[in-house]
Amino acid sequence: MQKAFIRTALAGLTLASLLPLGAQAADVATKRVAVTAIVEHPALDAARDGVRDELKAAGYEVGKNLTFEYQSAQGNTGTAAQIARKYVGDKPDAIVAIATPSAQAAVAATRDIPVVFSAVTDPVAARLVKSWEPSGGNVTGVSDASPLEKHLELMLRVRPQAKKVGVIYNPGEANSVAIVQALKKATAAAGLTLVEAAAPRTVDVPGAAQSLVGKADVIYAPTDNNVMSAFEGIVKVAQQAKLPVVAADTDAVKRGAVAALGLNYYDLGRQTGKLVVRVLNGEKPGAIAAQTSQKFELHVNPEAAQKQGVTLPEDLLKAAKLSVAQK
Repeated sequence: MQKAFIRTALAGLTLASLLPLGAQAADVATKRVAVTAIVEHPALDAARDGVRDELKAAGYEVGKNLTFEYQSAQGNTGTAAQIARKYVGDKPDAIVAIATPSAQAAVAATRDIPVVFSAVTDPVAARLVKSWEPSGGNVTGVSDASPLEKHLELMLRVRPQAKKVGVIYNPGEANSVAIVQALKKATAAAGLTLVEAAAPRTVDVPGAAQSLVGKADVIYAPTDNNVMSAFEGIVKVAQQAKLPVVAADTDAVKRGAVAALGLNYYDLGRQTGKLVVRVLNGEKPGAIAAQTSQKFELHVNPEAAQKQGVTLPEDLLKAAKLSVAQK
């Protein structure tokens, strides 16, 4: 863990050192934004890039009037807490925390420095804010809550005869627990049975997928950081068992999911960046209500569908925003 922290810290320092000396020392208008994510995978990376690009669009540009530091916790919650404490000691103008564990670490570390979270499914359940109304504290942000009813509809389009939905999740991540609790209600309302497979660590994900073989008719991959970090392990099991995988993260389609209905995480990052800009311009984060995004995209992978034992209906293919071939 210590090595991972040192590595990410050095990465952040290298980025800061790229700034012209005058911009760091002489420009009193320079703002400092410290960004942290629990792990690196395409969705969270896209959110980070969206934040940075939105800041630039608003006139905050690295090398001119912005220091933009980024550190990944490499999937370790202890490292996430170390990063949060380091950032608080550095006293940036805002901390951007991507994904629930990093957001929880940042919020636990400070009540003074503005914290803007991103890609947090349920910020209330994660105890980042008291409600979806303005919190009155130092926290605001953007949720990536999934449209579970629509995901179930998509699963039934992929496999119409499905009766049992398997879900892989990390029981130690508040984001994932909230999803599973909501999914229990949604599957019951749809007349389906939910089969849970816990994966507390990234290395547990393939085994969790294997445990669903013979017990589920379709696998649902939620926006769980462990699941997304080890997604190829799920795909391997799915291909061997002819068990289709439907995901909440559209990036998973390129990696072998049959279909996904999800947010564009770069756009989510841009939305998050707009809140960061408001904070940098002097607005109190506690006066800004947490937001959600309603812009969802359907992505499909016909090649992955064949490998996982299903054929996607023609109307679903036509409705998709993007149809990709598995790499």
